[in-house]
Amino acid sequence: MNKGDNAWQLMAATVVGLQSIPGLVILYGSLVKKTWAINSAFMAFYAFAAVLLCWVAWGFRMSFGEKMVFFLGKPGVALDDKFLLGKAFLGLFPTATMVFFQGVFAGITLILIAGALLGRMNSRAWMLFVPLWLTFSYTVTAFSIWCPDGWLAKLGVIDFSGGYVIHLSAGVAGFTAAYWVGPRSEKDRETFPSNNMIVVLAGAGLLWMGWSGFNGGGPFAVSTVASLAVLNTHVCAAASIIVWVLLDTFYFGKPTVFGAVQGMITGLVCITPAAGVVQGWAAILMGLISGSVPWYTMMVLHKKLPFLNQIDDPMAVFHTHAVAGALGGILTGLFAVPKLCRLFYMVPDWEKYIGLAYGLQNGATRAGLRQMAIQVGAMVFVIIFNFVTTSLICLLVGVIVPLRLDTDALQMGDMAMHGEEAFALYGEPAKFQNLKHNKIYDTRDFSYVSESRSLGELQMV
Repeated sequence: MNKGDNAWQLMAATVVGLQSIPGLVILYGSLVKKTWAINSAFMAFYAFAAVLLCWVAWGFRMSFGEKMVFFLGKPGVALDDKFLLGKAFLGLFPTATMVFFQGVFAGITLILIAGALLGRMNSRAWMLFVPLWLTFSYTVTAFSIWCPDGWLAKLGVIDFSGGYVIHLSAGVAGFTAAYWVGPRSEKDRETFPSNNMIVVLAGAGLLWMGWSGFNGGGPFAVSTVASLAVLNTHVCAAASIIVWVLLDTFYFGKPTVFGAVQGMITGLVCITPAAGVVQGWAAILMGLISGSVPWYTMMVLHKKLPFLNQIDDPMAVFHTHAVAGALGGILTGLFAVPKLCRLFYMVPDWEKYIGLAYGLQNGATRAGLRQMAIQVGAMVFVIIFNFVTTSLICLLVGVIVPLRLDTDALQMGDMAMHGEEAFALYGEPAKFQNLKHNKIYDTRDFSYVSESRSLGELQMV
């Protein structure tokens, strides 16, 4: 056991947790119109809690435990001290640390899916969807790619910190679920203004800085690879933001905060599968690509293709996570440095983990092509598997409860779903009376009354 590694891993896990709570809670709650602020924040808040409970009950061992089949581990609890205090399957720290670290990754994945479903999904349906998707979709992808016994891991797929497991999965699952749930009301699809763009930046800032733990925790050690991963993460994000903002400026005539946030997300997502195994120049190049290709698919292609346009994805999860995650995985297969891969995976096998660019340079073209084929194959597997499992889960949940809210609830938003309003100063003034007794004079104190009153009504008697 290593105290330094354990401390860093716990800190990284906590920072990733802060990306969700309060990062994405704030981002979702402020980026939607005011009538949907509470429900949007609630979906993220609930998902994080539900995932952690399911994770220790059965999810962790299904994802990283003893192999049951080639793509899944045996279900089992991760709660007894003998198991939790033993050495983790990777790293020099207790299993309890690994359970928490991987748990917050699972939690943020479900929250990302929620971004495609805001503004119309039935809360009861979401409550059922979260544990089902974690159990039957996330665990399979995580075991296949990240667990040492997983079939894609044995082939040599490179996914440094979740480009495929988290972002591609969430993007495809969110877009698929959005199809089955259906769109928001016509009114909301036409106009869905943010209720506070400044607060959006606060949530985005938590998400951006939290990525230091997201990618920096990938090596499971306080190491040079962790340092490189953190630096590459922020450099790629910065490059992506600049490209997105410039494209918005040239194409639409002005930059937008929304565009800057989307550029930030695509850059962070794209570098995630490659963060610690590529050079700094490659990170910048990946930022340039992640700031332009998803921009084109979102701003231009989305409007031209009827299929994409008819599926309602409020947070553009398909473009920012599915497209950017797929780009990141493929570019990883191109730019992965063999030496850095040796440091990260700690294996002497030089037939694996060779980026195509370095394979061509060093006379190992066959190995580079093999790596690229593995990256593409893993991408196809994640896309198809998540499309199928998410569709089946939505169909199952739809049999139990309606996936989409009825027309009246869609018009009311938070008040219909939670009986609460996010902004007391918006809309009609609150109507309540503070009927506290004045103990000195034994009279009622009307400290706030919303209705206007005449002078006679307010006259002292």
